[in-house]
Amino acid sequence: MNTKVVKPFLKWAGGKKQLISEIQKYYPFDNRNIKKYAEPFIGGGAVLFDILNKYEIDDVYISDVNKELIITYNTVKNYSRELISILKEYQEEYYKATETKRKEIYLEKRQEFNILKQQNDTKNNVVQAALMIFLNKTCFNGLYRENKKGYFNVPMGNYKNPLICDEENLRIVSEKLKKVSIHLVSYEKSYDFIDEKTFVYLDPPYRPLNKTSSFTSYTKDNFTDKEQLELAEYVSKLNKKGAKILLSNSDPKNYDENDNFFDELYSEYRINRILATRMINSKGNNRKAISEILVSNY
Repeated sequence: MNTKVVKPFLKWAGGKKQLISEIQKYYPFDNRNIKKYAEPFIGGGAVLFDILNKYEIDDVYISDVNKELIITYNTVKNYSRELISILKEYQEEYYKATETKRKEIYLEKRQEFNILKQQNDTKNNVVQAALMIFLNKTCFNGLYRENKKGYFNVPMGNYKNPLICDEENLRIVSEKLKKVSIHLVSYEKSYDFIDEKTFVYLDPPYRPLNKTSSFTSYTKDNFTDKEQLELAEYVSKLNKKGAKILLSNSDPKNYDENDNFFDELYSEYRINRILATRMINSKGNNRKAISEILVSNY
């Protein structure tokens, strides 16, 4: 076990930080044949960092279709010193500002972030990653959401002194990511990396429990039932390769006991239900414990 403990450097809607103690129970590392790890929907990386804290893995593969997220991971990995320097400036500026000025700063940085997103110039990646982290720490609930034009549009959150620059953790994360290959691709592109020695954790955008809870817009493209069905086909392909697979998703039975969407879709695998607390709802009393599913082929 490594002595330096790393934690996610981003908050992420649907992130697994609160569920780690449950998900840990399903790690297949008691099988000594498992030498590789793949996480094709990386998000905030709570499971990734938990595994990097606990196990020595020969090869690690992560990916996502969120370009800004992957730019940020690569920047933390390769340019942590420059990134930390910028974040320190952002934090000092934000802490000194009045509440009114903070709103101005937030909107200015959100606009700058969206401009850099559209420019698509790699020389701006460190600044873009710094803006991504700043917005993540100061926006509403750490939510990442894009409109149809691809603009980040989350409003400012209500935090007194958010930790914008967690220098120590960023340095450790950078060190841990040195052994991780990071890819801006869709989940299917992980196929060639994955084999019978691989543990694969899949945490796709969740299927909405109801019309008001729908949140699948981590990018401008939504993840609908069609995409859930396509993902299940991919799981079947990985299963035939002999990989150990664990998949998270929402449990439709929280709102409709007769909704067997996932029970039927993954009927050939084990489906376990665990309790989770939804954290996106702005009203604290609506953040109640509900069940989620963990699907495994072992």
